[in-house]
Amino acid sequence: MCGIVGAVAERNIANILLEGLKRLEYRGYDSAGLTVIRDGALHRERQVGKVQALVDAVAINPEFFDGHTGIAHTRWATHGEPAQRNAHPHVSGKIAVVHNGIVENYAELKETLMAKGYEFTSQTDTEVVAHLIHDIYKQNPDLLEAVRTIIPLLHGAFALGIVHVDCPDELITVRLGSPLVIGVGIGENFIASDQLALLPVTNRFMYLEEGDIAKLTRSSIQVYADGIEVKRQIHEIDAAQHNADKGEFKHYMLKEIYEQPDAVARTLEMALDKGENVKLRDDFLQRHETQLKGIKSVQIIACGTSYHSGLVAKYWFESLIRVPCSVEVASEFRYRNPVVVDHSLVICISQSGETADTLSALRDTQKQSPTGLVSLALCNVPTSSLVRETDIFLPTLAGPEIGVASTKAFTTQLVALMLLVLKVGAVQQRMSEERLSTLIGELHQLPGQLYNSLNLDAPIKTMSEHFEDKKSCLFLGRGLQFPIALEGALKLKEISYIHAEGYAAGELKHGPLALVDKDMPIVVLAPKDSMFDKLKANMQEVHARHGELFVFASESSQMVAEDRLHVVHVPDVCEILAPIIYSVPVQLLSYHVAVLRGTDVDQPRNLAKSVTVE
Repeated sequence: MCGIVGAVAERNIANILLEGLKRLEYRGYDSAGLTVIRDGALHRERQVGKVQALVDAVAINPEFFDGHTGIAHTRWATHGEPAQRNAHPHVSGKIAVVHNGIVENYAELKETLMAKGYEFTSQTDTEVVAHLIHDIYKQNPDLLEAVRTIIPLLHGAFALGIVHVDCPDELITVRLGSPLVIGVGIGENFIASDQLALLPVTNRFMYLEEGDIAKLTRSSIQVYADGIEVKRQIHEIDAAQHNADKGEFKHYMLKEIYEQPDAVARTLEMALDKGENVKLRDDFLQRHETQLKGIKSVQIIACGTSYHSGLVAKYWFESLIRVPCSVEVASEFRYRNPVVVDHSLVICISQSGETADTLSALRDTQKQSPTGLVSLALCNVPTSSLVRETDIFLPTLAGPEIGVASTKAFTTQLVALMLLVLKVGAVQQRMSEERLSTLIGELHQLPGQLYNSLNLDAPIKTMSEHFEDKKSCLFLGRGLQFPIALEGALKLKEISYIHAEGYAAGELKHGPLALVDKDMPIVVLAPKDSMFDKLKANMQEVHARHGELFVFASESSQMVAEDRLHVVHVPDVCEILAPIIYSVPVQLLSYHVAVLRGTDVDQPRNLAKSVTVE
C-alpha cells in the first residue's frame, strides 16, 4: 500500500528519495511528498497524484531540498480524502513523520492532544503521531526516547520514519505490523517499505523484526527490541535479479504475462531433476519430510488472487492424494474464531509475504497450538515477514512483479502448489510411482505449453473489442476451471473497471441466468475434460437466452464459432494442469479490454500491490 523512503547520508538525498518513490509506484497511492532538513529547517513538498507531480514541484526550487537527511512517502488514502493536506510527511514543530499502516485509536489520542492545544491540519491518523512525539520531546529532548515512549500509546499496525531539525544527522524508524527494511551503505543509511526502492543505492539490507525501533546515522545503525539493543543480520542480494523495467512492452502487466513461461520454468527447476528421467529432486523439501509425513489435513489461508490459487490446490490435494483441504479468505478466517485440527498443514499464500490479514491469521492459528501443526509460506519474497514466521518456505520464483494485477505470481503459485501436492503424496505414499511420474512429465512440458498459449494474443485482442463498451460480464467454469473463472473476473474488474463475476457454470440456474441478455458477455473456460459435456449444456442455456458467448476451448473440442458464439482455441493440455494454461487467455483478455478502455493498467485506481493493512 503506502510507500516509505528515508535517508541519512553525506550526499544530497532529494533525488534518492524521489527515485525510491518512483520505484514504489507499483504499490498503489494517491499522493506523494517529501521532507528534507536543510539550513536548520524542514523543507516539505506534497502533491496529489503521481510521483512525477512531486518531482516537478521540487524542480521549481531544487536548492531547498539539497539536504543530507530526509523522508518521503506515497500515500494510499485511509483516513481522509486524497488531498495535499492529508499527504505525508506530517509535521509538528520541527518534527516530520511518514507512516504506513493505521493507528486505530487515533480519535482518542487526537482529543487528548487538542485539549493540550495542538491544532490539526489534516484528517489523518498520522498527524497524531507527529504531535505525540513533539509533546514528549519538549519534556525530554531525546528523539529516540520520545519515539520509544509513544509507541505503547499507539494501537494498530504501522511503520514509521521520523526526523527532527534538532537532530539533523538522525533518522528514527519503527516497524510494528507493517514491512520496513534498512538499506546499509558506506557513509549513508536508508529505510524503505520495500528493498526495491533502494536498489539504486545499495544491495545490503537489514530486515527489522516486529516491534523493532532503530536509530540511523550516516555511520551507524542501532536497533532496539523491548528497550535492549540487538543485532540484526545484514543480507546481501543480487540487485540484477530484483531490477525490473518494461523493456519493449507498453505495460508491466503485459511484460509479466509474457514472462510466465520462464518464471514457471524457474519454479519447476527448484523441484524437478532434469536427468534422463525427469523426477522430483531428492533435496526438494527434504529436511521437512518428517513434518509433511505427519500431516492429515490442509488449511489454506490467502487473499485475492492467492485465494484463487488455493482453491485450485484444494482440488489437487483432495482428488490426487485424498488429503482433506479447506481454503479460506484470511480476512474472514481470522475473525470467526476458527478451529484448526491437529496435524494440519497451514499454507499461507501471499505474493509479497506482507499481506496483513494473512499474517494475522497465521499468528492466530499458531496461538491455538494444535498438535502437529506445520506452517508453510508460499511466497515470492524470501525475506518477507511471512517467510520468517513459518516452519517451511516454498518459494515462487516469479521475479519482481510490478503490475498491481497479479499474473506470473499466480501461475508460479499454482506450479509450486502442484509440486507440494506431489511431494506430500510421495512422502505419505498416497500416489503410485506411475501416477507421480506421469504428472511430473506433464509439468515438464508446461513452459513450452505456456509459450504456445501466448500465441493467442492476437485473436484475444480482436475478441476484446466486443467488451469495450460493456458494463458487466460473467465468467463460467466447472471443476478445476471454476477458480480460474473467479480469477478471470477479478482481473477484468481490477484493470478495466467492468463489473465482472465468476461462477461455477452449474450454478447458472440458481440465479445468474437472470442476468443473461444480449448485452451481457459470458466468458467460458472450456477445456475438453471430464466436465466438458455438462459445460456445453450450460452454454446452451446461455445461448437460448440470446447471451453472447466468448469461449476459450481446447483444440480437440472441435468447437466452431457461430452467431453470438466466439471461440478461441487453446492448446490441449492434461486436465489436471489446465488451470495454469487457461490463466493466460483470461489475463490477456483483461489486459486488452483495459487498454481499449484507456484505464491505468499497471496502477488501477483505488488498488495497491501489497495490502499491508486490514
